[in-house]
Order: sequence, then C-alpha cells, then structure tokens
Amino acid sequence: MTMKLDKIRALGVNELTKQLDEAHQELFNLRFRHATRQLANYSELRKVKKRIARIKTIMRERELAGK
Repeated sequence: MTMKLDKIRALGVNELTKQLDEAHQELFNLRFRHATRQLANYSELRKVKKRIARIKTIMRERELAGK
C-alpha cells in the first residue's frame, strides 16, 4: 500500500503514528518471509522502508514547525 506524499501530509498525528506502526509491522513480516525464503518480490522491502522514511520525515517536519 503506497501513499502519496499529499495524503500522508493530510493525516493527523494519531493517524501518522498508526501508519508508522503498521509499516514497521509489515517490514518485520517481510523480513521474516525473506529469512525463510518465502518472499517472492524483494522490492516490497524497499517500498516499505521508503514509506517509513516518508512518515518519519513528515512527523519531524511538524515537530520542528511547532518549535
């Protein structure tokens, strides 16, 4: 599930935290599937990592804007 940057920016703090938790759980599951050689599409790892980075970036921008 990829989200556009505009959609991520439109989310509130609680929704961002929820999305971040879900992305971390998905990354854990993908890494587990990779370790057990059940992962067919390795690009999913990169996509989830990028989604986590985007969410963290938005959260940090908001944190700095609040100061």
